Amino acid sequence: MNEAAPAPASPPDLPDRLSVDPASPHHVPAVFEHEIGIRLNDKERFDVEEYCISEGWVKVPAGRTLDRKGKPLMIKLRGKVEAFYR
Repeated sequence: MNEAAPAPASPPDLPDRLSVDPASPHHVPAVFEHEIGIRLNDKERFDVEEYCISEGWVKVPAGRTLDRKGKPLMIKLRGKVEAFYR
């Protein structure tokens, strides 16, 4: 018998707001099983930690600066945000 390989599962819809931090309420583990891309003002960014499409912002690390808990200090950049699967 020749069994066909299971079809790859289609990725879930990207949420309006998503965070890389597992402690965040906006973290969706199923989305991170696939590679995600983020564009801010038509330029692809590779350092985005959190985004919100409806509010039009992304959070990125502010250099090597750390907060008092040892996590990178974030700055919010505003503009047109697009999220997509690669």
